[in-house]
Amino acid sequence: MYLNIPEPSRPISAKIISIWRWTNTIGHTVTLIILGALLYFDAAYNWVSWIDNVIYILIGLMIVSAVFSILIEPPFVQKSWRYEINEEFVQLKHGRFNQYHTLIPMTKVEYVTTDQGPFLRKHNLYNLKIGTTTSSHNIPALPKEEAIQLRSQIAMFAKVKDIEGEEVE
Repeated sequence: MYLNIPEPSRPISAKIISIWRWTNTIGHTVTLIILGALLYFDAAYNWVSWIDNVIYILIGLMIVSAVFSILIEPPFVQKSWRYEINEEFVQLKHGRFNQYHTLIPMTKVEYVTTDQGPFLRKHNLYNLKIGTTTSSHNIPALPKEEAIQLRSQIAMFAKVKDIEGEEVE
């Protein structure tokens, strides 16, 4: 039995590209600083000779990884992200090389939350987290109004109870 479910079509915000670039830049910079410190200590304390070769190889790999994850990857990931929500399912689809298409039945939704870190707060974006009994799923980079409206809509479709124990209407 196959269900005829249309592909998800709603994109996430394009502002997430700059956020992913900034967070990846920070992560790679911290890692390169740590590798630079290890290289300094290697030279200062005359560690075993093969360690500096390993550190140089790691620095080279980090630079290649930084170019890919800062310049190339974010636009592709943003363009591949799609979601759709209706009364029966939440659909998530993302990925270029490995494509993930997730169908979450509304009857399995246990909770739905929104969260926002400092980079998302700067761009007035939220992540929407949908939890089931066995897993949780994330829709990144939704504008504030859309995230709050979707959270209420999913809660209503799934009949999730709010904190006081009453159903969300």
